[in-house]
Amino acid sequence: MPQVLGPRTLNRATLARQFLLERTTRSVPEVVEHLVGLQAQTPHSWYLGLWSRIAGFRPEAAADRLTDRSLVRIALMRSTIHLVTARDAHGLRAAIQPVLDRDLFTNQLHGDAVRGLDVDEIVAAARPLLAERARTSRELGALLQDRWPDRPAAGLAYAVRNRLPLVQVPPRGLWGRSGPIAHTSAESWVGDGAPFSLETLVRRYLAAFGPATVMDVQTWSGLTHLREVVEPLRSQLRLFHDECGRELFDLPDAPRPDAATPAPVRFLYDFDNLLLSHADRNRVSTDEFRRAFVRRSGPVPGAVLVDGFTAAHWTLTRDRETARLEVHPHRPLTGGEAEAVHAEAAMALAFMAPNAGKVALLA
Repeated sequence: MPQVLGPRTLNRATLARQFLLERTTRSVPEVVEHLVGLQAQTPHSWYLGLWSRIAGFRPEAAADRLTDRSLVRIALMRSTIHLVTARDAHGLRAAIQPVLDRDLFTNQLHGDAVRGLDVDEIVAAARPLLAERARTSRELGALLQDRWPDRPAAGLAYAVRNRLPLVQVPPRGLWGRSGPIAHTSAESWVGDGAPFSLETLVRRYLAAFGPATVMDVQTWSGLTHLREVVEPLRSQLRLFHDECGRELFDLPDAPRPDAATPAPVRFLYDFDNLLLSHADRNRVSTDEFRRAFVRRSGPVPGAVLVDGFTAAHWTLTRDRETARLEVHPHRPLTGGEAEAVHAEAAMALAFMAPNAGKVALLA
């Protein structure tokens, strides 16, 4: 009978693999590759995700890798922009491509724009335009519209984005800088690469997010029918059950710390994959955290982990001279918890706004 793993055991296992029980000394590319990328549709908030995971992390350690092209930002899992290594850009994109193909024709904004067209023909027309220089979606769409004048420019550009691997080029995404969302092809930016098998994708996911159900892997990747991929691996994986009787798969030698292992306070950024990559998010996310944002509009706040679970959210406001980080608990914090939250908040603010700042822990 497989061992039953309770919520705290699953929590500690996942946090250990996410480098959130103890910051790692691994390099930025090593961490990004281990995590199978960081969701990074915002230009800068993902830097905090690395700061929370890497000891002594400096923004330049990631920004310089974007400049030298060893890291790239590209549409991948769930059709969202992710920060990945150049090697993973090709391997992951090949495995995830069915997700982007599906999104192209089901997208509410752009799906109808290319219906009935030969998308490969659109991509063929876009390749030389993108090889010539990086272009914004608006610019690329306008150029393609010269050939397909009866179709919306934005839809034509979106078709290229989903069918052809495109990277967002610097200065977009560089710490402390900004720039247009300009794209070029991955092949032009980092050269060719080898695809990953779906078996490799599953193993990579388990190393960063396991133990997990098949539905968890599908939620993270956006792919379907992964039971057909996992079943042949059954004899090579460790099997567990959660408290609801769901079957959990894991790598045999992956860390699974004791449920009583201390978990330090950690600040997550707005689209941290820790909160987005399981069908059952109870291993990290609390009911109180979810209820706080059921009707929320506007920017997505960041989460604060206390004892491994979401116990608060944080917001940052700034102007030219000042910055203020506010922490909003979702449950009463003990004196020791409040002290630890305040200390971590002060360090997070010093990272995000090193020249000015104030921390407020609100009841």
